[in-house]
Amino acid sequence: MSESPELSHEPVYTDAQLTRALHLLRATRRGRWSRMAATLTALMRDPRGATGMILLLLLSVIAFFAPALAPQDPNATSSFSTEILATPSAEHWLGTDENGRDVLSQLLLGSQASMLVGLAAAVVSTVIGTAVGVASAWFGGITDRLLTILDDWFLVLPLVPVAVLAAALLGNRASQVPLGQTGVLIAVIGMFGWAGTSRIVRAEVLSLKGRAFVERARVLGAGNLRLVRQQLLPNLLPLVLANAVIYVSLAILTESTLSYLGLGDPNRFSWGGMLESAQSAGALTSGAWAYFIPPGLCIALAVLAFSLLGHAIEHHLDPRLGEHR
Repeated sequence: MSESPELSHEPVYTDAQLTRALHLLRATRRGRWSRMAATLTALMRDPRGATGMILLLLLSVIAFFAPALAPQDPNATSSFSTEILATPSAEHWLGTDENGRDVLSQLLLGSQASMLVGLAAAVVSTVIGTAVGVASAWFGGITDRLLTILDDWFLVLPLVPVAVLAAALLGNRASQVPLGQTGVLIAVIGMFGWAGTSRIVRAEVLSLKGRAFVERARVLGAGNLRLVRQQLLPNLLPLVLANAVIYVSLAILTESTLSYLGLGDPNRFSWGGMLESAQSAGALTSGAWAYFIPPGLCIALAVLAFSLLGHAIEHHLDPRLGEHR
């Protein structure tokens, strides 16, 4: 009596079923691009989103063309007493600092450091948070438990005090880091601010991993890496983008705080550093308002721009958020 062939427990799909799954998968990808276009259109119609994008575009143009827009050399000092903490004039639109340097030129170049640190730190934080959140929810088990504990630990750390301590400790090694002290600020702010992103991404992946389009891709033979890259990440993009945009405002505020405390890059002008210099020079008591008000106003506008845009994206993704605001 011949032995019966070993039965396979793997599901068997017909060619018609595989073809239908492939068509549905392609339709899902086309739908993502349509949703992204709809999101951009909705943001332009939202007053908060439109205002945020206009302010962000203006600040980005200023930061990119700052060297060309600066009317004078911001490092050019003056020995004339009349040009020390001078009031605004035709030659110096925002007056001068304690060394006779043009404040407007410093303000324009300061936008580069603040925007660079804010955007780069947000990218670092978003990449780390997304990777940890996806790995935690996708693999589950002991991986999920360990990463959740790590997430909780970073979540309770106060960002500004920890960033001050880390920046002070790493300041002596700034020469070994790309971009010097600016690179240290980017690394510190980014590496201690990813926990919130990780928590949000983990919750979203838990809801996505059981969806039909993920199962269809698995039927077509996609492995874990391909599923994450082609199915999860595109669906996570709007949520991650909204969280990253909001975090840029926090990163800019943190960078300004660190620069104000003297932990910024001494070789770069920054808005926080200008506030520190204005206070040290006694600009507040001498009435040199044009020295300390413009950098503070620029910090406020940058934070406002990213906050408005981020909350507008959040509101578009979940209109129920508008009921609580």
